[in-house]
Amino acid sequence: MLIEFKVNGKSYQIDVCPSMRLIDLLRDELGLTGTKEGCGEGECGSCTVIMDEKAVNSCLVLAPQVDGKEIITVEGLAEDGQLDSLQQKFLEHSAVECGFCTPGMLMSAKALLMKNPHPTDEEIRTAIAGNLCRCAGYAKIVAAIKAAADSTDQ
Repeated sequence: MLIEFKVNGKSYQIDVCPSMRLIDLLRDELGLTGTKEGCGEGECGSCTVIMDEKAVNSCLVLAPQVDGKEIITVEGLAEDGQLDSLQQKFLEHSAVECGFCTPGMLMSAKALLMKNPHPTDEEIRTAIAGNLCRCAGYAKIVAAIKAAADSTDQ
């Protein structure tokens, strides 16, 4: 099945198997390995990407469903070698422990900030509720997202 879509601003036209998942398309076909597979069941959020401005679990999206869509992965956050302010705040607030959940957390947070540039702590917690951190670094993650929202370069 031939599909056309954009990932991180770049257009693609790829022939995919109808049962291929978006995470496999990103990692195996496009070489974008920042998106991590944790559970493969939509429970952990490690594979979160943004599809048409909405956070989705890429392990639950079939590749044919991205036809005509725009995808942003963690690789698409930085521009011209400069970290996105959200990424920078994660570093500044030590919101990265082992790092496995970080790409998914960043993408859920970015989707939130795209729609709501100044969320409350409760809105932040709700936005990342589907992202599990095995290191339990939630306080630092919420603080980093809040700082990114409060920064002038967001």
